Amino acid sequence: LSNGALCQVFEVIAPKSIEALSGSCVTIPCSFNIEKKYKKYLDNTCRAIWISGSVVFDSADQTRNIELTGILKDKDCTTTLNNIVSETSKEYWFRLELTGLKCNFLPADPPSPTLTPSKLAVKEGTTVSLKCSAPAPCLSHPPNLTWTPGLGDSQETLQETWDKTKVKTSVLNFTASHLHHGKTISCTATYNRQDGSTVSSVSRSLTLNISCELIILSTSVCTKTAAPLNCSCETKGNPPPILQWHSDELSLNHLDNFALNKEHMNDTGLRSFITVSLPQERGFFTLLCRSSNSLGSVTQRFYVSNLGCLNSAEGLSLKVLYSLYLHSIYLYLAFLFFFFFSISFCT
Repeated sequence: LSNGALCQVFEVIAPKSIEALSGSCVTIPCSFNIEKKYKKYLDNTCRAIWISGSVVFDSADQTRNIELTGILKDKDCTTTLNNIVSETSKEYWFRLELTGLKCNFLPADPPSPTLTPSKLAVKEGTTVSLKCSAPAPCLSHPPNLTWTPGLGDSQETLQETWDKTKVKTSVLNFTASHLHHGKTISCTATYNRQDGSTVSSVSRSLTLNISCELIILSTSVCTKTAAPLNCSCETKGNPPPILQWHSDELSLNHLDNFALNKEHMNDTGLRSFITVSLPQERGFFTLLCRSSNSLGSVTQRFYVSNLGCLNSAEGLSLKVLYSLYLHSIYLYLAFLFFFFFSISFCT
């Protein structure tokens, strides 16, 4: 139940909560004050309305379950609820309507603004619109809406709802980025009383979940010392990726020795290390680092020889040169074989 009002000259006096027995009735003691200039309109045409998400009672159309027992022209809004059931247990707001005045009585602490949607999970690059709405019961002092952090441009409007009440709305538009993932965004509604004092309420916070493309960072490298080969592979993506090592030409399980380690850089980043001892007879092979998640996979190639290690583009050139070198040796040996075979045949 509401107790006290946002504007000092308007107030409703009622208990903050009240207990009732299921199947019985409950009487809500209620009285109110309004500005002096409106008191002359307190007559039999006044209407008392109770709201809980939607209108549950209107004194102009009384029902058997709810009845106004107070006299509005005496500033008495006492109301009785009959045949209480569990669904009746909720918050109710009081609204008074009379000639030239329609006033919602809110708690002294204004309600938190609503944030729509309440959850956000989108892909990177998506245009996002968040809407924050707060009641504006005092039109001369509407709430100020502030986004934290400010991720983009916002537009504000003052709208009228189906029951003629006013709502201040702010829409924030921005393009989702991987930099936004995990950030908490909130909307603050700041109300000013007529005496100049300020009351603030903060919305339920919204944590951004941004799915982003998998990448393998350029810091991924291989280095070779006298014997072991040391490679590191770093990746980022959301959902969080996993890293695996493969070889085009050699199973890692057939290497003499290898060791794997990994570390999480954050909730979207992963670094993996591999150390292997290469067989002396291996001249050249390709090592692959594969990053994958539910959205797909990416691969980084490392070209390894007894002379050292190269990454994709460099390694490709080396591999081509190495293949050409081997091919020329095969041609030379074939020529020598053919030459000596010809001599032997002639003799």
